[in-house]
Amino acid sequence: MTLRPDDSPRRAAYEILLRVADGAYADMVLDAALNRSTLDGRDKRLLTELVYGILRLQGRLDFALAQFCSQPLKRLQPEVLWLLRLGSYQLLELDRVPAHAAVSSTVDLAREVGFEQVTGLVNGVLRALERGRAEIPWPPPAKIKPYLQHVCSMPVWLTKEVMRQLPNAEAQALGESLTVAPPLTLRVNTLKIDRDAFLQALQAAGHQARPCRYAGAGVIVEQRGEQPLPGDEQGWYQVQDEASMLTAELLNARPAQRILDACAAPGGKTTALAALTDNRAEIIALDKYPQRVELIRQGVARLGCPTVTAAECDLTRLPEFLEPQSFDRVLLDAPCSGLGVLRRNPEGRWNKSSANLRDLAALQQLLLNNVATLVRPGGLLLYSLCTFSHCETDEVVEDFLVAHPDFALEDLRTEFPAWQDLFTTTGTMRTYPHRHDGMDAFFAARFRRCN
Repeated sequence: MTLRPDDSPRRAAYEILLRVADGAYADMVLDAALNRSTLDGRDKRLLTELVYGILRLQGRLDFALAQFCSQPLKRLQPEVLWLLRLGSYQLLELDRVPAHAAVSSTVDLAREVGFEQVTGLVNGVLRALERGRAEIPWPPPAKIKPYLQHVCSMPVWLTKEVMRQLPNAEAQALGESLTVAPPLTLRVNTLKIDRDAFLQALQAAGHQARPCRYAGAGVIVEQRGEQPLPGDEQGWYQVQDEASMLTAELLNARPAQRILDACAAPGGKTTALAALTDNRAEIIALDKYPQRVELIRQGVARLGCPTVTAAECDLTRLPEFLEPQSFDRVLLDAPCSGLGVLRRNPEGRWNKSSANLRDLAALQQLLLNNVATLVRPGGLLLYSLCTFSHCETDEVVEDFLVAHPDFALEDLRTEFPAWQDLFTTTGTMRTYPHRHDGMDAFFAARFRRCN
């Protein structure tokens, strides 16, 4: 099926969801569709809401649909199940869409995309859901495992992972936080404007915003106005989560240092490091894929960071073009499961498993071992991830310290006393959206090379 960007938002959402189910990334497919689309602003917002909302709440929607469908959902054609999810999301989650419109538009869409034979089933299930939604037997929070699965929309493997990490009340809070859209957070590019001036510009343009709680250059846009965000072409800001901003600050980068951002794309932390050093440090930004290196270069040009050099490099092998022990600071924001950003990449709930976590941990250990060779004596190595799984975080740190007695884990609490609630008892950073002002779930550990 070919996505037509001038279709209705429901038709576009349906076709995007089919592509995501086939392995595409939701953000990339959606962004491409929005850029080509002739939909007005209101319909673009509805399209975005439908795609991300359905993927976040797929498990919850399926639990509700199962109460009213006469056959197991797994026996339905995948296209039909996505139609039902599209209709049920509008019925259960969008108060501004009348029930009759949610049902009739889904039935019309089924007919339009070639499923005339199931319009009766779609109509019957959705009308039954509308009549009976107040009687859906949602599991209560006290039954934490089914609550996480059926209310917080977590597959079984992810439910087990969260329950291993947190006590029940916190597991519930984390699960609930991952069902909602993340805040729009911007890092002010202090190379071009200070935060107070940018906040004033936002207010003048009709947006409501406030400073981030932790990050000194961070701004949370609490309500967008009708005008575009000010300063986009001038490079006044970068869309970036607050936890990601903090990761750059933890590296303690200074002017005149030589800094490596080892897995840098799309470049948010790279340009943050340039701003933190006032464009007075040599920064090398690497990524494995040429198209992602180009993203770094585009961001560097937009934000005005001439001291950054971006290059292609596969760090699963020792980088021969970089001299050993030649960097004062090395940041490894490693490829990971992305459990901490499931609000932004909700398909990650459904296309990963616990086996993927172990495979990723092995890759992370390999990358960490290789970049460690580049740190000078006395230099710092920061390992960061947007996840909370134990095997990708604490276990990798423990294995690294055993294999590298010349590195010591630093206690971040001593250097950042104002951020005490972000740190663990071992001095690593671990953030959660339900604890820390809505920021993504991140982990960071800092090592110093002793000799």
